[in-house]
Amino acid sequence: MKIRMNLKTIFIVSALAVTSIISAQSVSKFKVCLDAGHGAKDFGAVYHGFVEKNINLAIVLKLGKILEQDPTIDVIYTRNNDTFIELDERCNIANKSNANIFISIHCNANQRQEAYGSETFVMGLSKSKSSLDVAKKENSVITLESNYKTKYAGYDPNSPESIISATIAQEEYFDQSIELASKIQEGLEEKLNRKNRGVAQAPFWVLHRAFMPRVLIETGFISNPSEGAYLNSDEGQVNMAKTIADAIFRMKAEHFGGTIPILDIKKSEKPAPKDSTVKTPEKVIPVKETPKATDGKALDTTKVIYKVQLRASKTKIEATADNFNGLNSISMIFDGGYHKYLFGETNDYDASKVLLAQAKAKGYDSAFIVPFKKGVKISLNEAVKAK
Repeated sequence: MKIRMNLKTIFIVSALAVTSIISAQSVSKFKVCLDAGHGAKDFGAVYHGFVEKNINLAIVLKLGKILEQDPTIDVIYTRNNDTFIELDERCNIANKSNANIFISIHCNANQRQEAYGSETFVMGLSKSKSSLDVAKKENSVITLESNYKTKYAGYDPNSPESIISATIAQEEYFDQSIELASKIQEGLEEKLNRKNRGVAQAPFWVLHRAFMPRVLIETGFISNPSEGAYLNSDEGQVNMAKTIADAIFRMKAEHFGGTIPILDIKKSEKPAPKDSTVKTPEKVIPVKETPKATDGKALDTTKVIYKVQLRASKTKIEATADNFNGLNSISMIFDGGYHKYLFGETNDYDASKVLLAQAKAKGYDSAFIVPFKKGVKISLNEAVKAK
């Protein structure tokens, strides 16, 4: 007989089965800093009676409540009520708490009211006008601060590119930020049935000063009457929170240990994408291994193999250079209901960074390194231990 454990039971099991990384640090927990965008005098976007600051806070509080049921997780809030927190202080709260990840929740808006869908941003430069417009809108909050001209001297909120002064510490977390953002977007599309607008880079001040994997989620467009009504509803907020929580649990399980609870997420009622397929249990199917690594060295299939994930798609794509901007050595795995396409393979982690740079030079800005052991995807922590 199949037994379905409830959320509380699974969390108890998780606490007992947590990996040595956490159990070895009895006082240390996985810390998640949640940032509800805007607040108090800063209303954010307002359309059709929907107020962004209120929706952001509602989603964050529901998300935090889900995460707090796991005894191995600590949740830190930049705000848990209708108050105004300066952008710089939001980063400080995350840094002072030594958060493992930072997630800023927002709603999007556009004068073109038919626009809809969710997208998740990581810190970075962008040539996309739409991404820069989103950053400009969110960064303009600093003008509500009384001393902003002094505090943010040299920064022009109308020119978000002027924020860029990336440090080594920030670059260190870029790949994991992309990984977290990808998990969130895949969940919003597959589990919640929201339109996936993808993962993008943009220069957000609230992400700029946070030194950990960090993302900013635009949960949807409140300028769209239908999507705004969904985000303003208790059902929409609960399911949005559950979907984001699922991505956080997956990120934690891969990098810090533990199990992933089953969350009852109710799919949105909207037309499914044309390439929609039935969700299958998460598994990894290696395509094939070649005897020689991309860097020309002999490939040891008994050791960790590093590849670079380029993209994920529900439809199968022929692994040819023409379909991947001229890149060769393309392989594919089927993981979580998606065909995931990978570039290159090497036993050398430093060599995989070169492959990553090559992928980004070909336009794959959201690419990241994925390690495998005997054909099975593992976390970077496991990869380092396996050396």
